[in-house]
Amino acid sequence: MAGNREYNLRRLHSLLGVIPVGIFLIQHLVVNHFATRGAEAFNNAAHFMESLPFRYVLETFIIFLPLLFHAIYGLYIAFTAKNNVSKYGYFRNWMFLLQRISGVITLVFITWHVWETRVAAAFGAEVNFQMMENILSNPFMMGFYIIGVISTIFHFANGLWSFLVSWGITVSPRSQVIATYVTIGIFFALSYVGIRSLYAFV
Repeated sequence: MAGNREYNLRRLHSLLGVIPVGIFLIQHLVVNHFATRGAEAFNNAAHFMESLPFRYVLETFIIFLPLLFHAIYGLYIAFTAKNNVSKYGYFRNWMFLLQRISGVITLVFITWHVWETRVAAAFGAEVNFQMMENILSNPFMMGFYIIGVISTIFHFANGLWSFLVSWGITVSPRSQVIATYVTIGIFFALSYVGIRSLYAFV
């Protein structure tokens, strides 16, 4: 019974990392990429997202609660997992370890990013191009954001591979190899979008 419960929790954890959290990540990267077209384009895109009906309900039940469960249970997995890369240095063993490390980095980054933007907005600050420009004008913060963005995208892309396996979508070794190349491609494509967006603000 306990084994089935943990198995189902891990599957739910994997699912929420892709739907809706992963989808939100992609949407967030797309909105940020409007910064490459200038301040007005980004502000219009950000304003559109903020003007969605039932925004607080959507943010709570589609983003924050799934993300909270994924983060808390992810920490449990990270600190109870038995990593064996020192003994078995296979590619997937390293990906397993890096998934746990990137998860912790991503959690720190997202917490800080939410504090700087959403919490600040709750106290009257406007989330716009100038806010991000001010944040990223600090070289230390730019470095922190680059590491955070790359870590977040890696965690999503590598987690997508695990999701496909745990949900029985990629069962054969060949399909898992193909999924590996696809998810690596997703990582590089989204990283390009994310890093290009960061530099657009400065």
